[in-house]
Amino acid sequence: MSLLPSARDRLGGRPRINRVPSPVLAHVVPWLTIVLCSMVPGWLLIASAPVLPPFGFLTYLAWRQLRPGLLPIWAGLPLGFVDDLFSGQPIGFAVLSWSLAAIALDLVETRLPWRNFITEWLVAVSLVITYILLGLGVADIDGAHAMVQVIVPQLVISLLFYPLVGRVIAAADRFRLRPIRSAR
Repeated sequence: MSLLPSARDRLGGRPRINRVPSPVLAHVVPWLTIVLCSMVPGWLLIASAPVLPPFGFLTYLAWRQLRPGLLPIWAGLPLGFVDDLFSGQPIGFAVLSWSLAAIALDLVETRLPWRNFITEWLVAVSLVITYILLGLGVADIDGAHAMVQVIVPQLVISLLFYPLVGRVIAAADRFRLRPIRSAR
């Protein structure tokens, strides 16, 4: 008798051989997680100043960094539009900034093909700081007249929260690629 679990036991009674990931899950999970995370800040807290990080943007960055070729370069357009609908920013802000972030990530990917945690985190930190500061600038143009000190809690929470978002996206990626369908 072997002490190691068999392939059948690890997958809940299903054999592991001749199994492939579901193409529907493989394509839908990244888009769905970004859309759901764009909606989360409005569900959790309503405040007079931004406190929660932009979860949709953090999730978008995490997917782009974890799987660089998974989302097309134009994905910032529809996903940014959905984020604009739920974030309260003027329509088009997230569309433009998410698209520019995707271009910046592609440029970093071509310049630095090797990656480690520090590099990924520094790139994400710079993009998140730029995103939040541009959001403040657009809100000021729109008539908010807010000071930079207002967004300091959101910046700190966003920067410290990004590694956790990366872990959650890695778990979603493992779920997305789980072999559940039999190959023919």
